[in-house]
Amino acid sequence: MLLIPSIDLRGGHCVRLLKGDFAAETRYDYGPHELLLRYQQLGASWLHLVDLDGARDGTLVNRALIRELTQQRTLRLQVGGGIRDRAAVEDLLEHGAARVVVGSAAVEQREEVESWLRLYGIERVCLAFDIRLDEHGTPRLRTRGWRQATALSLWDALATYSAAGVKHVLCTDIERDGALEGPNLGLYEQALERFPNIAWQASGGISNGTDLAALAALGVPAAISGKALLEERIAIEELRPYLPNA
Repeated sequence: MLLIPSIDLRGGHCVRLLKGDFAAETRYDYGPHELLLRYQQLGASWLHLVDLDGARDGTLVNRALIRELTQQRTLRLQVGGGIRDRAAVEDLLEHGAARVVVGSAAVEQREEVESWLRLYGIERVCLAFDIRLDEHGTPRLRTRGWRQATALSLWDALATYSAAGVKHVLCTDIERDGALEGPNLGLYEQALERFPNIAWQASGGISNGTDLAALAALGVPAAISGKALLEERIAIEELRPYLPNA
């Protein structure tokens, strides 16, 4: 399993939200360049970079900072948050992003996003689905920075993209995000059973090395960690198996 550190940007600062709530923000003193260097030194090969302002407002607000980070080319960056048109995709890829992460548009503009998969290739476009479990345990998608509920299930959304050959899918359980309460192992077990050919990225809840080992034991290809790494809650020895350059 590959561990991908995450940096969330809001107003140019490194922050973390609790369960997707913009009113429950923790701002960190670390600068994004400093964190990128730290994760590189840990041995990471990829970095997940999110423009939270963009996720909420629908346009890349932290564009200049993101360009600076992608131009360093020390890590491969996958970038998301507010990518809702082809111009934004091209801008990021042309300025050094290795992969774009498409969230709300993947739900609301399926045909358009399928065209991006064909045009730029399945290695360069990752779909991101943020979910909350309903009363029956079905993962229902939310969009627009987690604020807008939909009736669409994660499983139905993925079924529509199968013909387009989607490969990389990031799935976040919003109720676990930033809470350090452990990942939703049942969700990812179902995801792997239903769509075994997808390179899933598990996101939300990772707090320690035991969580990483549990995801790896399931066969999850990649895991995203933000808060636990920011706050250095996981010992380096427990991280090394999941960092290719450690």
